[in-house]
Amino acid sequence: MLTGLRAEQPLFKGVSFDTIVGYEQHGAIVHYEATPETDVAVEPRGLVLIDSGAQYEDGTTDITRTIALGPITDEQRRVYTLVLKGYIRLQRCKFPAGASGTQLDILAREAMWREGLNYLHGTGHGVGSYLNVHEGPHQIRMEWRPAPIVAGMTVTDEPGIYLAGKFGVRIENTLLAVPYKSTDFGEFLQFEALTLCPIDKTPIIREMLSAEEVAWLNAYHRTVYERLAPHLDASEKAWLKTATDAI
Repeated sequence: MLTGLRAEQPLFKGVSFDTIVGYEQHGAIVHYEATPETDVAVEPRGLVLIDSGAQYEDGTTDITRTIALGPITDEQRRVYTLVLKGYIRLQRCKFPAGASGTQLDILAREAMWREGLNYLHGTGHGVGSYLNVHEGPHQIRMEWRPAPIVAGMTVTDEPGIYLAGKFGVRIENTLLAVPYKSTDFGEFLQFEALTLCPIDKTPIIREMLSAEEVAWLNAYHRTVYERLAPHLDASEKAWLKTATDAI
């Protein structure tokens, strides 16, 4: 369905990578791909992780959302909220132009590290324009990568937590590095979200989010609604309004 909807757009040229759809325990396999041997039925409960993207003549997309399909456990809610905190903290950061992604990586991991949790993939990678979906030289990851982040670069923000045999959570947007301010200490940058899509609010434990994190999420969802609503019919607009209402 996702590929079909994307194919309706005039500049679509194909998917940018094989779509990952991991339901419950399969969501804990970072690059899961269903086979006839591993295929399972999706039920109205638990979490499904969908990582997908497309190539268009005017750009390349890469997005991940983890969605509650029905009742979920307290553990799933806690893990989901930790991942969301990591996503928001990296998205909100302000940093000197020329800082490397390794210097920013801790922002996505610090809250989950406090709980003894981690993920063993990079936090972010560049995205080419109708080119590579993983494009260097910059990366955001624990391992040292000296390439600087400068204004105009795209980079993903995609922390996750994966509990083998149980479930996985990942949230990903593609960001753009843009100027923030100039001070006596030089030029500073911030990130602007290029991806405009609701983040599922159902699994969030609101008490785990700081006031600043709640404010960011509500502001992001306002932007999503304002930018997308003019392109939707009445029923779609009503769905989007609910999906982007403030928490």
